[in-house]
Amino acid sequence: MRIVILIFAIAIASISVVSGQGIGSPGTIKDDGKFAASTKQLNQFFRRFNAEESPTDGNVRYYPGDSAYHSISLRKGFLQILFDNQTTSVSQELKTQFINAVLSPDYPQYLNFHKEGWYAEVQADFTFKGKRESATLILKLQAEGLGYEWIIDDVSFPPFKNIFNKPVGDGKDFLHPLSHELGFMNLRRAFQDSDSPEAYTKTTFKPDYLTLFLYEMKQNNIRYQTVTDVKFHFFQIDGWYFEVNQFNRPGMNTGWLIANLVKLNPGDKETIQKYIYDQD
Repeated sequence: MRIVILIFAIAIASISVVSGQGIGSPGTIKDDGKFAASTKQLNQFFRRFNAEESPTDGNVRYYPGDSAYHSISLRKGFLQILFDNQTTSVSQELKTQFINAVLSPDYPQYLNFHKEGWYAEVQADFTFKGKRESATLILKLQAEGLGYEWIIDDVSFPPFKNIFNKPVGDGKDFLHPLSHELGFMNLRRAFQDSDSPEAYTKTTFKPDYLTLFLYEMKQNNIRYQTVTDVKFHFFQIDGWYFEVNQFNRPGMNTGWLIANLVKLNPGDKETIQKYIYDQD
């Protein structure tokens, strides 16, 4: 699993340069600049991935019954411009495998805004006890009434990272199995004499950092400052994971684009999710 994480990290960090592309008629790629290739909004990323908008006018939507709706040739053209072709190292071979999997005549796959299998990773700055700190928030959509809402699913906050690390191997921090005969008077060892009360919890104890984060916020020890970065993680395509980032730069290969792509082997999905959620 550690090897998979290392490969995943290397894939993100590696850099290659590929020329920017535009799209002309459905399914054809060209560089004449006639197509506004920038995917300006994430909702537009969904529409282009699924072929639910015009290739020449993003204001024109396609709906079930329209001849171009979910068109294979249109989807192929859109998919090729939905990759970051300037700063990431996703090979053309891997892109082709992914596109072929998505467009399979026997099992075409689409993104669904309201379906599970994708979430946001938000970097935000806070002040904690007077010091500026960065937190990573994982947000998901959930149904609410007749609509949907974003909810905070988890948080990774450096000041909390190691405060619940259990002592390992010293054999000192435990309550004797006959403690009940003493009315558990030796609880003072856990609550008064020890600086690691978590050592007296069950072996599988995992702290709820989101609850701790919200508690500290309610105590005015944590105060929100600003969002510094947003990215999205997708597991909706069977056998694949991809990450979508926003790129603001000159040219047509801009906006919300696929920045990382991984073909999943058994167990890879769980490993990548732990990596994203910062679960060692």
